[in-house]
Amino acid sequence: MTYCVAIKTNSGMVFLSDTRTNAGVDNISKYRKMFTWSVPGDRVITMMTAGNLAITQAVISLLQENIDKPQDGIDSLLNAESMFRVAEIVGDAMRVIQTRYGTNIAQMGESTLSSIIVGGQRAGGDMRLFHVYSAGNFIEAGDDTPYFQIGEHKYGKPILDRVIEPDTPADICLTAALLSMDSTLRSNLSVGMPLDLSVVVKDELRFSQIRRIEDHDANYLALSDAWSNAIKNAFFDMTKFSLF
Repeated sequence: MTYCVAIKTNSGMVFLSDTRTNAGVDNISKYRKMFTWSVPGDRVITMMTAGNLAITQAVISLLQENIDKPQDGIDSLLNAESMFRVAEIVGDAMRVIQTRYGTNIAQMGESTLSSIIVGGQRAGGDMRLFHVYSAGNFIEAGDDTPYFQIGEHKYGKPILDRVIEPDTPADICLTAALLSMDSTLRSNLSVGMPLDLSVVVKDELRFSQIRRIEDHDANYLALSDAWSNAIKNAFFDMTKFSLF
């Protein structure tokens, strides 16, 4: 399965994904679900995928092929004039792949449902964040919904709802994303390490962070332990309000 979370506030954007894919308890693999492109000073783009792995891999491959082998009259992620156009390009690629393979996959009894989160910033434009669905349509994050989740989202949602607001600083968003992932990892075995992280600060048009977090990462383990202890302490503090 999958858990990916992307947060966009006034100060920046944070993207975090796991790497576990499983087709049963004895068939667990690791696949990258985060993909990044950047032209420093011009644009920065992050994409995260969930759902049918064959579909999403084909979508990413098609998008990359249009970059590597440009054709007249066909926009790519690296020449699109806006982030809205980037979202349209991703949606178009999703439709192409779903049309090409969807019927045959469905006839085999497999789901073709897939989701892609795409966000970033283009020079002269604002940071924007989109959630692209299987049909190629998409919605955009805003002040009322400053984050998107795909995959096993329920375990990591409460911390985001309590912390994330339009003015939340990027460093707080990063901590919230990591704790959201930690809660999911502890409650769902189909989501697993390592993690992929990318961070974009508003108007810098580059990645301020882009790295993989392994399961032995000391900083991540310290954060996870501190969060567990904080929850335990808060729980025992709440017992004084017991009505029973």
